[in-house]
Amino acid sequence: MAKFRVFVFLAVLLFASSFLLQVARCQSDSESDTDADLVAETVEEGRVSGAVGDDSQNFEGWNFSPASGVETVCVFPKNPSKLVVAGEETEVLIGMKNEGEQNVKVLAIHASIHLPYHHMLVQNLSAMSFNNASVPASVQATFPYTFAVSKYLQAGTFDLVGMIVYEVDQLPYQNIFYNGTIEVTEAGGLVSVETLFLISLGFALFVLFGLWVRGQMQNLSKKTKKVAKVEIGTKTVDASMDEWLQGTAYTQSNKSKKKK
Repeated sequence: MAKFRVFVFLAVLLFASSFLLQVARCQSDSESDTDADLVAETVEEGRVSGAVGDDSQNFEGWNFSPASGVETVCVFPKNPSKLVVAGEETEVLIGMKNEGEQNVKVLAIHASIHLPYHHMLVQNLSAMSFNNASVPASVQATFPYTFAVSKYLQAGTFDLVGMIVYEVDQLPYQNIFYNGTIEVTEAGGLVSVETLFLISLGFALFVLFGLWVRGQMQNLSKKTKKVAKVEIGTKTVDASMDEWLQGTAYTQSNKSKKKK
């Protein structure tokens, strides 16, 4: 009975896990669709042109607040599932909307990889600097950014934090265009952590179900081996019963039988 309860609990856990994973994927897809719409609008107005180069400067110590009226979004155009292969480049599109009254001068884009929940820095990704890139007032623009995590990074879930640094009226600001999780896999790896979890849980349920069936079969075999015992022999009459029947028709009939 205890094994059956555990089996039911694991079955419910598997169903709930599948449901939650599906809900998370649907929410992620809906958010990606919303961001993609805004980026698509900015692409219609054209990408910002300007001299672009890789900057070796470390932006980790920079901590500026966002400017009022400047909004940013980010999408993974070729990778909506945010599955990043270690050692290979991944492209993101950053949409910027300038609803302020002054032009925005874009300086650089940088990102970093952190451990989830602890926010410990794992890797500073490449920084992209701009020499002549600006977004006029009431204009939207798109900036491409390409990064690659280390090929030695262990597969798993990590936090990606991406920032875009800009100036408004010669004052520095920055926006966090992405602050979420990504799934890093090894080169050639096709199995994600979610898939491994579901496979392991399914295998555990299968083994537990087999043990439960085996226990039921053993109980059934024990019941079939039990045979009712029937005693065959002479009939015995208790002495107290004879005293109680003295003088009745039962004793008289017995005496007549003995005389014959």
